[in-house]
Parts: sequence; structure tokens; C-alpha cells
Amino acid sequence: MATLGMTAAERTAIEAFRRDVVEPSMDALVIVNFWAERSAPSKALAPMLDKVATAYAARGVMLVKVDVDAQKAVAAQFRIQALPTVYAIFQGQLVADLTTARTEAQLTQTLDQILKQLPIQGAAGQAEAQIAPLIAMAEEVLESGDAERALSIFRQIGEMAPDNLVVLAGEARALLLGGAVEEAAALLDSVPAEKAKDPALAQARAAVTLAQAAAPVDDLAPLEARIAADPDDHEARYELAGALMAQDRERAADVLLESIARDRTWNDGAARTRLLTLFEAVGLMDPWVGAQRRRLSAVLFT
Repeated sequence: MATLGMTAAERTAIEAFRRDVVEPSMDALVIVNFWAERSAPSKALAPMLDKVATAYAARGVMLVKVDVDAQKAVAAQFRIQALPTVYAIFQGQLVADLTTARTEAQLTQTLDQILKQLPIQGAAGQAEAQIAPLIAMAEEVLESGDAERALSIFRQIGEMAPDNLVVLAGEARALLLGGAVEEAAALLDSVPAEKAKDPALAQARAAVTLAQAAAPVDDLAPLEARIAADPDDHEARYELAGALMAQDRERAADVLLESIARDRTWNDGAARTRLLTLFEAVGLMDPWVGAQRRRLSAVLFT
């Protein structure tokens, strides 16, 4: 901003703008609300801007208010002609005119679009980047079968990021691996309903559902004998698959797929439902699940 020929007061205002807007915009998206006490529309819009800016603060968004009557030099630099005027500034440059976003929905939608295009991490992004390696380590430990150590790691991460649903789901899966089925279920039930559909939580909940439904079987031989004597004994196949899920998912899938191939309608499609729950417990993006889905499709459509 040019300051040549300005009064001392005007230069002070410009310097304040640089300090409060331009410098922070190097790392954040700064919403600049040009307003005036005399402007009723300005006063009406202010609470909504405050609310949205607060909600987006962790994503690297901040709000600065510029009173055009008190800071005429700044308003002149931006050629403000109507009130309110709302701009988004990033790295000292005007990146969007937010003036037409007069509702919360309009503003949040616009901000979401802007933030996708800018390299702004924000406090939430920084925290997520810090715990990502720790989550990866916890997952490796869990995969190795060390339920106690995995649980300890997930709980330590949870103290750092208590609202992270991936961490909470990991803690539930570690509890499940350690045999604490009901404790895992209670942990997942503590999540607010509006967050319950998170993919990580859905995966953990599916695993808990399988564990709760499967009756422990010490000796599989009697079930296998029943199936050998009567290949259409779907109850035995269902029980056998339930017993196998925790130790041999490949064979559990084979048993359920054979049941579906023989009679997909048995017990209202119970075998298919259990197989889909197994898929969700393993993880819908897992390559193994993709291969089993193709097998299921071949059974259902041939």
C-alpha cells in the first residue's frame, strides 16, 4: 500500500493494516470486514461473520474488522464504495470478494472452496500432521497383535487429540483384540450420534458386532461334521463362519459364500449380512475385501 503524501495518522492506519491483515495473511486466510457504525447492513452481518470466523479458526481463518470512518486511508486504498464489503486476503493478495455471501451457508460453502485451493494448514491441520505418524505406529503395533501396547499408544494419542475419531476407533479395535468386547462397544456408544457414521468408527463397530454375535467354539469338528453330512445345513455354516472370523477370515468368507451360493435367502439373507459385516470390519478399501466382493458378485449374478 502506498503511503506517500499521507498524514501521520493515515500512515499509522496503513501500518496497522499491514500488521493486522497483511502479515497474518502470509499463513492464514484473513476475512476483512469493511464496515461502519452508521451502516445497518454492516451491523446486521457482523454476528454471522464472527460466528463463521470462530468456527473456521482452527482451519487457518481469521476475521479483521475495518471501520471505514475511522480508517479512511485503508478504505480508500481498497476503493470501498458500499457497505458492508467483505474481502478474503491471502499472502497480501485479494483472493475473493465475500460480500455477496450474506448467509452462514453461503459463506461456509465459499470458504470451503477457497481453503481447498490454498496451502493453509491451520491449527487443526498442524495437530493432525503431528499425530499422523503416531497413529501409523499404533496401527502397526495393532496389526502385529500386541493389543496391550496398541491400546496404550492409542490412549496416549487420545490425550493429545480427544476429538479425533480415528484414534477413538483405534482404541476400540485394540480393546477388541484384547478381548474387552463390551468395553469397546461402550466406547463406541459414547460417540455423539452425528459422528457415528464416520468410516473409522463404522469399521470398529462392525468388528464389535461380529465379536458380540459370534459364539465361542472350542472345537470346530462337530460343525464341520454336520456340514459334511448335510451340505445344506446353513445353521452349521453360519456358526462355523462366526467362529472362524477372528482367526481365519479367508475360510470364514469361503464358508459364507458357499452358503449364499446354495441358498441366498436362508434366514433372510443372514449369511450375506454377516459377510458384509466382515467386509466392513476389515475395511472397505482393503484389497482383500475388494477380492471377496468380486467373489460375492459372481455368486449373486450367475
